[in-house]
Amino acid sequence: MSVSESESVSVSGDEAICPYRLVLEHVTSRWGVLVLIALLERPHRFSELRRAIDGVRRVSEKMLTQTLQTLERDGLVHRDAKPVIPPRVDYSLTPLGHEAAEQVRALALWTERRMGAVAEARERYDAARGASLG
Repeated sequence: MSVSESESVSVSGDEAICPYRLVLEHVTSRWGVLVLIALLERPHRFSELRRAIDGVRRVSEKMLTQTLQTLERDGLVHRDAKPVIPPRVDYSLTPLGHEAAEQVRALALWTERRMGAVAEARERYDAARGASLG
């Protein structure tokens, strides 16, 4: 089934979102991308993961928790809570999450490689818009 043939599902309120689009939003969200890429390296404890992401962009504890819960619900992240004191929770990718993370990383690497071309395109666009408006 293609994405365009998908059925909508009801979510909070009267809003209907295509299930494919919803997962895509989770995977490609600001924090979803960073979590998936960080977990590709190795499993992390919450604080380690937060530090790894903070190296790129500052993330609040609340946002990281929500992102991890969303990715766990989607079957992309595994939460392993060990019954020790103090509590120890490790996060890792599931096989499905690993597959998604590889795709996200490929897109991130492509963006990094092609940023020069994007910047040039933006300059051409802005110059053309400025000429047509001026």
